[in-house]
Amino acid sequence: MKTVLECLERGASYLRERGVEGSRRNMEWLLAQQLSCSRIELYASFDRPMTEQELAPLRGLLKRRGEGEPLQHILGTVEFAGREFLCDKRALIPRPETEEMVELTLQLDLNDQLQVLDVGTGSGVIGITIGLSLGERCADTVLTDISSAALALAKENADRHALPVNCIETDLLEGVVGTYHLILANLPYIPEGDKETLSQEVAHDPATALFGGQDGLDLLRRFIPSIRGHLKPCGWLVLEIGSTQGPEVVALAQSAGLDPVRLQHDLSGKPRFVFAQAP
Repeated sequence: MKTVLECLERGASYLRERGVEGSRRNMEWLLAQQLSCSRIELYASFDRPMTEQELAPLRGLLKRRGEGEPLQHILGTVEFAGREFLCDKRALIPRPETEEMVELTLQLDLNDQLQVLDVGTGSGVIGITIGLSLGERCADTVLTDISSAALALAKENADRHALPVNCIETDLLEGVVGTYHLILANLPYIPEGDKETLSQEVAHDPATALFGGQDGLDLLRRFIPSIRGHLKPCGWLVLEIGSTQGPEVVALAQSAGLDPVRLQHDLSGKPRFVFAQAP
């Protein structure tokens, strides 16, 4: 009968042979999922024999991961900014860069009683994290998405964290009324021509959450010109963008009457975020 450690080592080897990055860490998560324990608790159980009742479903999880299904979809959750969120094929898997976007946003000089709008919310992690982090300073959190499935996932995540939200199924700002102190958006920005270069895991994300037309800017060209009417005076627009799209997105924001507009880099040194303020 195999021990937990033996299963960990064999599973990690299986994933490594199939090109899975972080194979040991992935196998630790799969084992922890199967044994209903934390990864820390897993280390204390290395000598424990595993039963066939535990091994059989684990083989299925391992096969799915080896075939390229994202770990977050297998686990059904993802950690974002220190909180656990539900995660499945209904929405894009949150990326580390988006955590940076949230961290930078919370460093802005923001007022109290803020009204926050997260456009193209997907799983809701951006707007929900902002709302939870602001606490009583946040008066209203609105989440929008064109996908009813993604919006349902966002509502499930808001309920999971006991954050009251208003969910609106709409295309960008079409169904949005009123003005906001803070508008955030991580809209699809990958060029259509980059499809063949993406990893096998990314193929599990909804295509509508990834691609933004020939150069990746189709949605931003529609979104940014209409933003001024939804921002309160001195309100902020915060965007995550592709690393080559900075100059055009900055120009779009300036043409929309926002000033100042600044481009900020992510931790890997790539220009990734645009912060633009209404007069």
